[in-house]
Parts: sequence; structure tokens; C-alpha cells
Amino acid sequence: MRVKTTATETIPESADEVEKQEVRIPDYLTGALVKETPKEKVRQDVARRLVKLYAFDPACMARDFKVKVDGKQKKIDIAIFTPGKEHTVENLIRAVVCRPEPKLGKRQVIKMRDYDQAHEDLAELEDILHSAKLCEWGLWTNGLEEFFLHKDTSRRFDQPIDWRSDWPLADGSLSTPDHIADLGFLQADEQSLKAAFRRCHNFIHGNEGMPKDAAFWQFLYLIFAKMYDERHNPGNRQFYAFPDEPFKPEGQSKIRSRIDALFTRVKKEPPYSSLFKANDAITLSPRALAYMVAEMQRFDFRRTGVDVKGAAYQEIVGNNLRGDRGQYFTPRSVVNLAIRILDPQPDEKLLDPACGTGGFIVASIDHQFRRFKRDYDREPGDRTLDSIHSRLRDYAQNYVFGADFDPFLVRASTMNVLMSAGVEGNIFHMDSLAFPKGHLTGNALAQDKISLGSIDVLVTNPPFGSDIPITERFILESNPLAKRMIKSKEGERSFSFTETQNAVAPEILFISQAIKWLKEGGRCALVLPNGVLGNPGDEPIRKWILEHCWVLGCVEVPVEAFIVEANVGILTSVLFLKKKTEKERAIAAMRGGEEPEYPIFMAVAERCGVDRRGNPLYKRHPDGSEIIKEHEIEEIIFVGGRKVARKRILRGPVVDDDFPVITEAYRKFRQENPEPGSRPS
Repeated sequence: MRVKTTATETIPESADEVEKQEVRIPDYLTGALVKETPKEKVRQDVARRLVKLYAFDPACMARDFKVKVDGKQKKIDIAIFTPGKEHTVENLIRAVVCRPEPKLGKRQVIKMRDYDQAHEDLAELEDILHSAKLCEWGLWTNGLEEFFLHKDTSRRFDQPIDWRSDWPLADGSLSTPDHIADLGFLQADEQSLKAAFRRCHNFIHGNEGMPKDAAFWQFLYLIFAKMYDERHNPGNRQFYAFPDEPFKPEGQSKIRSRIDALFTRVKKEPPYSSLFKANDAITLSPRALAYMVAEMQRFDFRRTGVDVKGAAYQEIVGNNLRGDRGQYFTPRSVVNLAIRILDPQPDEKLLDPACGTGGFIVASIDHQFRRFKRDYDREPGDRTLDSIHSRLRDYAQNYVFGADFDPFLVRASTMNVLMSAGVEGNIFHMDSLAFPKGHLTGNALAQDKISLGSIDVLVTNPPFGSDIPITERFILESNPLAKRMIKSKEGERSFSFTETQNAVAPEILFISQAIKWLKEGGRCALVLPNGVLGNPGDEPIRKWILEHCWVLGCVEVPVEAFIVEANVGILTSVLFLKKKTEKERAIAAMRGGEEPEYPIFMAVAERCGVDRRGNPLYKRHPDGSEIIKEHEIEEIIFVGGRKVARKRILRGPVVDDDFPVITEAYRKFRQENPEPGSRPS
């Protein structure tokens, strides 16, 4: 059985996993199914960006268009033609050459080339530009590197080709950043923003020779300079690079002058001022700074979804996350499952006491962002968007809290919240297992804002493993699950707590600490190793949980989820609990500890949309062929110089991911089986 639940829900079984077969994906331009290859992945990403970011009409584009170069036929991977004209070489105005994405080395980066170093690859594109008289622009890309070429078509003969950092939008505009932002369609989608962030991080880490952590902070300085610019400088943007500036010393100097002045202002004004020191500085080389500004200027962060910015942020913070204290990324699929099942409300206090880089926290912010957007029955305009962001800032500042022992992660999480909601939020540097005691800098403030028994919703993926035990005596003595537990009588299933142990795995201690933090009736989701839920020796722990909580559900996570996103093979489950009231526990005690039976949601996720190497998994029929479905997409394109929204139908394979199915199954389960116990007062 693929996924199953106890009580009332059964999710239908699908075909067993088959050997890897040829995968077909929908061509973004034509809708036809094409074979998925490394090069095709790059082409599809470029085609999607040409429509979504540059507003080209797919009808003006063609794939594998043939042109004659030196008497031989050459294929242009994506050809762009004059709108409304035939697809002929006489009407060819732009050309794209795609190559497979290069494999990363042991350092997980590649050195990004400049135009001189990429000369041999660009020669093919130059030949194509020369072969088509009116073809003014060219792009060569391997998914990670991008090179734009411009040909001077105003000259009849000897048309020179030079370098550019970008090319115009579909309407030919290449004006100021304010004009581009005002167009309103440069809100980033996840793939485009992650790709841009990956290129930037590769450039400074691979080309500048910076250590990973230094490269990380340099990148963040620029991200927040851009966010500040969008919010405070409408009509007078400073975060920009004209297309020819990155390739000339005087142009690079102008870019640095603008960005340095901008970052100086960032460091002085709340909420950014608390995150940066006076001596923090952008130390990138002129070339690297120009490259990154040119990459990031094309996106409008204010219009970009919280989830998209969060995913892109994880792209750059991932290489800096250490695993030496059991710290790993929580896969986004697991994060979203937990938040959607718990469904935190806008007036409920939410806490992640082991927040890492802030994945659960940002997911809760995104959850409210989507809720606030649903309050409006149309795509929000600027004034409505301002109202939504105002509500979001209030939520992030007053209802969302996080804590971590690692100061690097505290700062990284704070910046994640700031990037998502525009406020610093409440991320405390403290030892959550020692709380309310502790000596770290955030402990005193946390006592005032997140005292024990004050939290409505708690969600966390604590560090776990017997190789990182907790041995501090004062922590162990204050935690009931640090006691040694023995059976009260032979043959009985009751247990008594005896002396305190000398060392306990942190995930065990986090269970009881999480329950202490909740209000009566509060809800939590804990990511735990499967052993805690199944090992015979851990039965006393499960008994303690049942005495103090209602079990709302349990979802087993496929190991692929952690392998791909955290690079570690861990067998885990997400346990959903609800804290009992004192009255409910007293009633149970009078019954001898016996509870009336109640339905519990149980599910096993076997697929998470990717295999162990991160390749997409698609659903298949019993004969092994892909299940193909239609889906609708919305695009904003230029027609006659005007922006026009239109919808298109694409056919393609269905991602094999059990988590959305489980989330929907839980909702149906709760419609028929209300939560046990009382709600928080």
C-alpha cells in the first residue's frame, strides 16, 4: 500500500516503482511532450523564463530552428522572431544556444567564466548572429552560466558584436530599474530565483576564493541592499547595472558607488540595523559585484512569494549548514506537511525551539500570506499588496518565534524572516532544553515573550542522535524523560521513573520540553527518528506521551526526502500531538490511566517527488507508461506593446509525491473525526 491511514481514510494504491524509463516532459513553447535530457532541462528553463520574466509570446518562438552557417545547417535551440511575422531567418531577431548544466566538483561549485574564457563556446553563437542579418541579440547558457551578446544591426556591413549583462524585455525596453519594476511581471518564480542565487553564490565562492561563510554573508549584504532599495527608493532605484556597465572599469566603479552608498543606509535603518555591524562592508571585487547586481536587479522581491524567497534562501544557506551537532535542513515537503496539518491561525503564537535556518517559521509566514491573499478576490495591486505586507509584518513580529543554540543559525534565521516578512522577527539565541534557565544572550527576552505554557502551536525538527547526548546535569534533572524508566510490576505495562540518567539523546528531551511550552490544548508537530516511535526499549517514552497528549496523527517520511535536501539518510516520522488539560489528565487517572478509544490519523509516505539523486519521479500506469494530465498556466506577455494576461493548457507527467495527498487526506479525516480534547483557552 502506497499510503494508508487508520480509522476512516484509505488512499488508493498505485503502480509499484518501475525501473528508470524514458521521461517525457511538456515543451513550454508548444505543449508537446519531449524527451527529458540534461540539455532539454536547460532549454525548458530558458523558455519558461523568456515568457515569465521577459514577457515573450510563445507564438513568436520556435525550437530547433535551422539556419545556414558557412554552408552548413545549424540548429538554434530557441529562436525568437518579430511578433506577427513568419518564422523565417529574415525575421529572426534573437537566438538562444543551450548546453547541459555542468557537473559540480567536490567543492560543490564551479568557477564561473568570463566572456574571454568562454570564447570557444560563444563562437557558435556569434556565427549564428552573423548568419541572420536582423538577429540582434544572442544568449548562450548551460543553466549555470549565461552570456548575452549584442550585434549592432544599425550598420549594413561589419556588424560588431559586444557583451551585455542582460537583454531587453519583449517590447524592446531596457530602461531604468524603476520602469522594469513598474511592469509588475518580474516577480520571480522559484526556479528562476534559485538559479540566479546559485549563479551568484558560485561566482563569489568559485571565482573570488572566499570561504563559504564569507561568501554567504557577502551575498546576504546584497540581498538586503536590494530589498531596502525596493521598499525605500521607488522612482529612484539604486540597485541596478546598465547592460554594458559590468564590462568596463568605469561602469563597475559606478555600480560600486551606488551599492556602497545603499548599503551604508541599510546598516543605519531599522530593522536592518540590528543585523549589521558598522564595520560590515561589501568586499567583493568590482567584477563580482557588477555580476551579482546584474543578476539580481531583474527580480522584484516585493512581488515575489514568501515560499519562493524562502526556497531561494535555502539554496544559498545550504552549503553553510553544519551537521556536526545533528543540525540538518528539514525537507520542504516535511515542513509544508507539518504547517498545513497544524494550520496555525493568525492570532496563535507559534514557536520552533530548534529553528535552524527558519524553515518552519518562514513556512508559517507563507501560510498566513496565502490566507491574507485569499481575503481578496483578485490578484492584489500595489495598495492591496501594501496592506497584505503590513498584516504579514504584524504577524511575524508578534506571533512567530524561534530559538537556536547556534549563533550562526540564529542570524541566518533572522535574515530569513526579514527577507520573507520585512521585519526582524523574534529569533532568540538560547539553549531551548535549558529554558527558562540559561546564560545565552536571548534567554532573558525569551522568558518575557515565550514563557512555558504560552504557546499555541509548536513545530520543530530537533537535533537528534546518540552521538550528541545531553549531559548537563541541571537540564537532565528538570526533564522527566531524562529519568530512568522501569516497569512497575512484572507483566504490567505501567512504568515508574527512577534516578536521572547521565546522558540522554536530545530528541527525547525535546519531546517533554515541547509539551511544557504548549498551552493546554496547544498543538505540536515533532520530527522524530522512527526508533522513538517503534523501539521496544522506548515504550516508556511513548507511554509518557500518551499520558500527557492526545495523538492527532503520525506520518512516516521517505528517506529520500532527507537524502536529497539534507544529504543524510535518516528514517523519520512527523508526530502530531495535542496537549491535554489538567482536567483531562485527572479524568484519565481516575480511570486507571485508560483512555476511551479515539481515531488517530496514520500515513506512510513512500514518494516525495524525487529519487535519491534528486531526479523527479513521475506517476506511471501499471504498464510503466507515464500518467499524463493537463494543467493550466497563466502568462503575462506583450501584445502590441501592451501587457496581456492569458491562460494556456499544457500536458505533462504528474509528479509522484505523496505529501499533498496526505495533507488532503488529513483534512477529510478531520471533517469526519473532530480533534480530541479541548482547544486552547
